[in-house]
Amino acid sequence: MWSIFEMFLRAFLFLTLSCVAQAKLKDFYTFKVVNSRGRLVSLEKYRGSVSLVVNVASECGYTDEHYKSLQQLQKDFGSFHFNVLGFPCNQFGQQEPGSDKEIDSFVRKAYGVSFPLFSKIAVAGIGANNAYKYLVGATGKEPSWNFWKYLIGPDGKVVDAWGPEVAVKEIRPQIAEMVRKLIIKRKEEL
Repeated sequence: MWSIFEMFLRAFLFLTLSCVAQAKLKDFYTFKVVNSRGRLVSLEKYRGSVSLVVNVASECGYTDEHYKSLQQLQKDFGSFHFNVLGFPCNQFGQQEPGSDKEIDSFVRKAYGVSFPLFSKIAVAGIGANNAYKYLVGATGKEPSWNFWKYLIGPDGKVVDAWGPEVAVKEIRPQIAEMVRKLIIKRKEEL
């Protein structure tokens, strides 16, 4: 039979190990998602860069403005220091009805999208993808429409979040400053 001290010690060790395991999952880049071509991808590949995570839709009133602005960000800041990460979602107004292949083809042809696109997911509610559950938990802001934007730092922590009514050009200065600081840090490390 265990003494009270042994039971306390076991409980303490269990809680400590649980907290350590949970702490490892406490950033965006620890998740794995499926890309638009059906392959499992670890978001760890984006660690060390700034990311803008966006739930996208092809038939939304925000589609044209956002896709053009998002692609311009990707083009201007490049994939070494920055990435837009697009997650198609059909939860809001059924405005992303196509298959992953159709979505991928459409945005590449219509907007020249070169940033990573992932498989269509749910971003809100009980059935939300785990990566989005993390984003919502970290910010307290759950997407209520298409084109919610979450800014992720190089360490995988969420910096801020904006709804679709906030244009990409409004958050561009914050992204530019984060990328600038990242470039300076990398140069200093050389």
